[in-house]
Amino acid sequence: MIKPETLAFLSAVAANNNREWFALNKEVYETAKADVISLVEELIPILANVDPQFPLETQAKKCVMRIYRDVRFSKNKDPYKNNFGISFSVKNSEGNGPEFYLHLQPGNSFFAGGYWMPEASLLKKIREEIDYNTSDFLEIIAAKGFKDQFELSKNDTLKKAPKGYDPEHPHIDLLKLKSYIAVLPLTDAELLKPALVNHLKKAFIGIYPFIRFLRGAIAP
Repeated sequence: MIKPETLAFLSAVAANNNREWFALNKEVYETAKADVISLVEELIPILANVDPQFPLETQAKKCVMRIYRDVRFSKNKDPYKNNFGISFSVKNSEGNGPEFYLHLQPGNSFFAGGYWMPEASLLKKIREEIDYNTSDFLEIIAAKGFKDQFELSKNDTLKKAPKGYDPEHPHIDLLKLKSYIAVLPLTDAELLKPALVNHLKKAFIGIYPFIRFLRGAIAP
């Protein structure tokens, strides 16, 4: 579970996103970060048991992403994120591949898994795998453990059919995706309950076949 004070800190960051305020509340930030790391420490052995490729020796603090924003190329110059992002990734020969992700933000928290914006050569492989093994992919996203929890994100999608595919393909909506991400929304109330860890364990189990399919698609 997450402490109410952690969500309160994130709400305060959103309302006071400046270096002066953050400097005065650095200890509050460190306490909130420690709370998140504690949750991740509980989740690592659970995920390692679900996913044989996820290293049990993963350090929780390395899963928690920086709260400091890179504003060099952004119109939004707020120096801090108003969320904690936790990335549970597995390195491969191509770098980071499909991964599990937990996003903590008051009113907008979620758990997700998949491959966000893979490079063109890997995206091509994923589309080919879905085209060649459509029934396998459909079975995965229709499975009770998946469909009862997750929704396949349609935020990143082509307007037209990808090159080489018939616009009338029966599953062109899946082939037009530029990211293959499944999302499970989480309420603030769910984050604050002791049952959160078991809730996320169920999510790990439900999304693992989806992750495994994507890994298989991009395998050398």
